[in-house]
Order: sequence, then structure tokens, then C-alpha cells
Amino acid sequence: MCESTGNLRFPKYLNSLEPAVYIVGAGPGDPDLLTVRAQKLLATADVILFADSLVPEQILDVCRSDAEIIKTANRTLEEILPIMIDSVRSHKSVVRLHSGDPSLYSAIHEQMQLLAAANIPFEVIPGISAFQAAAAKLKIELTVPGLVQTIILTRISGRTHVPDTEELATLAAHQASLCLYLSVHHITEAQTKLLEHYHQDTPVAICYRLGWPDEKIRVVTLAEMADCTHEEKLRRTTLYVISPALLPVSGRSRLYHPDHNHLFRSSHSMGADK
Repeated sequence: MCESTGNLRFPKYLNSLEPAVYIVGAGPGDPDLLTVRAQKLLATADVILFADSLVPEQILDVCRSDAEIIKTANRTLEEILPIMIDSVRSHKSVVRLHSGDPSLYSAIHEQMQLLAAANIPFEVIPGISAFQAAAAKLKIELTVPGLVQTIILTRISGRTHVPDTEELATLAAHQASLCLYLSVHHITEAQTKLLEHYHQDTPVAICYRLGWPDEKIRVVTLAEMADCTHEEKLRRTTLYVISPALLPVSGRSRLYHPDHNHLFRSSHSMGADK
């Protein structure tokens, strides 16, 4: 059962906020980049558990004054899960607030499995990922016609192992727009692997804490990536965008080309033949 709000359709319990866990993507950090659904849930929920090391507190300004706010940076899953379960069983609505989009490196897989095993209803609300915010800040399109048409989102192996088939040098061989997450502590190694396939002059955008008040963005060559990271003393929350799309190149999509016809428009050349 759904109810319509303008052109958007929400399950009924999102309007009434029946007891459930809502796993919400907070976006990269800017409160203005919260989705409408995320704002609605934050403004209504009884309990908010948020990853305070990754989500700025300004995001919580929309929350109810009497909502229970729980920071989770210093808690384990074994401590977080019972809070969510007990809250829902006490007929409370819970927002589990993650940074970026929950589908990327947010550790929600195990949370969803355990919530399902406990028969706790939950929903996932997407958010803007750092790679999307980075492209917007840089005013680039990551898929430039005739230049690059693939985006790779990945990380280098660290405490979390990356499968051998997804090893960074292997992915670099595609020379796509590569967005490197969670790799700042291994950036010298990452640079070495990337240089196996990307030219050393390939531009790299180093994006630190996108959307936060202390945001930093530096565009350097791949050869300078590690040195710049160390000079800026970046330690965490840094995304690297390695892409030919950062070059001052031209490219045009067929979609709006006058010679391109599709379901909604005949090409100019077709019109001339009539």
C-alpha cells in the first residue's frame, strides 16, 4: 500500500512512521544534499543512531527536539543492534544514519541480515555518494562521449581484503573514471598500481570531506597524488577521482545532436528528406 505525495510515492508507514528501522544515506556532508525522504524521516523519528565520525552534526538540526540521538562511532555492531531492536519492539521509529549512500562501504549488509533474523522491519533510503558530489563540485561529467564511458568505484586492499579479481592494477587497466574510496592510508601503494596503466600526467581530484565546512579539493597529476596527500596531511574521509574526464577535452552526446532521431524527435536530416 502506497500513498502519493506529488510525483513521489511512499509506503504508508513512511508517512505514519510505524516502528521500523530506516537505514538512511546522509550524503557526503552538506545538509542541503539530504533527500526529501531523509529529511522527512529525520524530522519524525523517535531514535537516531548516527555515524558521528562520518556524518556532521548539522545534519541533525532537522530532528525533533525530543528525539533520542545516539552516536555510534565508538560502538560495535553488538552494541548498536540491540538498541535498534529494543527501540522498534518498544514501538519507536529508528533512523540508522550513514554517510553517503548506504549501498557503498557502509557496512549495512550485516545489519540488514541481523534485523531480518530478528523480524525487525527495515527500509533503505539512498543518499548522494561522494563520487557524485565530487563530480558536481568539479563541474565535470564522468562519462564523456568518445573519451570515457565507464565509472569504477573501488578501494585498495587494507584491513578489508579486496578480492584478487578486483585488484587495483587490474581495474586500472580499463583506464575508466576510477573513484578510489577508503585508500588514503595506502595511497603510495595505490599510486604505484595506478601508474601501471594510467599515464603519470592523468589528472586526479583529491577530495577531502566533501560537503563539510573544512572541505578541500586538489587537482594534481597522478604522479603527484601521494605527495599531495602527505603534504595536505590527509588522514581519512578522502576520495580520489582518477579520470581523463578531468582533462580540458570536448565531447558531445548523440542524445541532443540534430542528426540523432529517437522516439520523441526526428533528426533534422530525416525532416529534410520528407
